[in-house]
Amino acid sequence: MATRHAPLAAFVLHHHDWSESSLILDLFTREQGRLVVAARGAKKPHSNFRAVLLPFQRLSVALGRGDAHAEVQTLRSAEFAGGPGLPRGEALFAGFYCNELLMKLLARHDPHPRLFDAYAATLPRLAGPDEAVQAALRAFELVLLRDIGLLPDLAHETSTQRPARPGAHYTLRGDAGLVESTDRGTPDGATWLALQSALDADASRADPAALAPLQAACARELPALRTQLRALLHYHLGTSALRSRQLLVDLQSLAA
Repeated sequence: MATRHAPLAAFVLHHHDWSESSLILDLFTREQGRLVVAARGAKKPHSNFRAVLLPFQRLSVALGRGDAHAEVQTLRSAEFAGGPGLPRGEALFAGFYCNELLMKLLARHDPHPRLFDAYAATLPRLAGPDEAVQAALRAFELVLLRDIGLLPDLAHETSTQRPARPGAHYTLRGDAGLVESTDRGTPDGATWLALQSALDADASRADPAALAPLQAACARELPALRTQLRALLHYHLGTSALRSRQLLVDLQSLAA
């Protein structure tokens, strides 16, 4: 485990101006969870921060001594820690969507190392074909909901604890968990069982490849699963309005 002053693995989720020369950053760190930090002088022309404080770039950051419990900590240093380049086009908006979910659903100073690893493993997939992107997003949503305790056991009907049955159909409800449904457009029991099995496998391994079986399970019923997870996320977010999604819709309308 990292000591208080050891470098932290981090991604920039969001930033906004603090002064003419400085920025306030929302960071997602592996060791300490979501943090808010002040990057003094980051906007100055010769600042070392300018080239590295970018979204979707894995960083190694050091924070100010003595302010570990402060609401806003001081960023002492930040270095690029390797990884793929910035996503482009629609992949960029998919990345911002992931960032927005993390911003709205994660409490500060609450570490989720497996979620951090899942986020890092998801970003390169966002540059692939649409089906691979959608499967990666669904897998990320599932890991996020699981890690913050908002995902029910997908292998059992929540109210009765009866095992999900292949051939039967089930829906995810924010107020009731996994519920048997007469809607044939919802995923069947075999899909939910496969998803839970892949989630369990991911939880037992510490390497990025552990996410691949979950992405493959998501690819089985992408449209239905997207509808299910979107409704569950909206329920827990308390809104259906996500800025990243609306921005993409607006840009697509302009292009059309």
